[in-house]
Amino acid sequence: MQILFIADPLDQFKTYKDTTFSMMREAARRGHRIFACELHEMAWYGAKVDARVKEIRLTGDADAWYEVAGIRVAALTEFDAVLMRKDPPFDMEYINATWLLEIAERAGARVFNKPSAIRDHSEKLAIAEFPQFVVPTLVTRDAARLRAFHAEHGDVIYKPLDGMGGTGVFRIGPDGRNLGSVVEMLGEYGACSVMAQRFIPEIKAGDKRVLVIGGKVVPHSLARIPQGNEVRGNLAAGGVGEARDLSARDRQIAETLAPILWQRGLLLVGLDIIGDYLTEVNVTSPTCFQEITAQTGFDVPKMFIDALELAV
Repeated sequence: MQILFIADPLDQFKTYKDTTFSMMREAARRGHRIFACELHEMAWYGAKVDARVKEIRLTGDADAWYEVAGIRVAALTEFDAVLMRKDPPFDMEYINATWLLEIAERAGARVFNKPSAIRDHSEKLAIAEFPQFVVPTLVTRDAARLRAFHAEHGDVIYKPLDGMGGTGVFRIGPDGRNLGSVVEMLGEYGACSVMAQRFIPEIKAGDKRVLVIGGKVVPHSLARIPQGNEVRGNLAAGGVGEARDLSARDRQIAETLAPILWQRGLLLVGLDIIGDYLTEVNVTSPTCFQEITAQTGFDVPKMFIDALELAV
């Protein structure tokens, strides 16, 4: 197959942990040709969506990990699969990209995850569809309601709807210290919606990433454990990843969501679970392939490329 990865700049990849790189490596091992581009290199002209793409070959070197075999402008329909792996922020340019990818789909391109499904599943708000698994949560621009939520629950996490890697996440304890500043900053004085969730003490044991691939659940999670006084377990925020077998509750949540999300065109999903509660449904560029594989021996990249080949 010819596989196009729409991703962040290749030179920014940290190959020792990057999930997109692990996908590329497994695909290349099977003899598939690998291409890459960035969002800004896509264009719609006339009847087609094309992109300025690089064909790359993996070198096996940890630093200079790829070489460019060629550069050309190609219609997205020329590829057997197009993988949307651009990291957030989920801003207007990201949405524009999903529209371009939909135009390409109508012309016959196979895009994973499905562009409309990415756009329609807010990674924060998607949990509202599954209230049986969700801790008390409020999303609003109303500062008074955000304050009242704290008064009701006492220990609360506040976060923006468009962040990733733990950016902009704040914990306000029972004393309410800095509540006003956090509400004003995240909400930009009523201009932006903010998510408030009752604090889940089990975060001390880790924020578990559970992967769902092609409607099937990976049997291990990666618990991202906060360090020191940090409240965030995200690896980007300094959390330490520890692979674990799924708990009965983890499996219940994942197996409930898996067929629903797969039916909607989401080949790869990363569920975030703290304790017994679903906190996010990540559909843009879920990660943790390499950490789970290294610690458990379960080959997540292999499972993903198997699912991709079957989907194509």
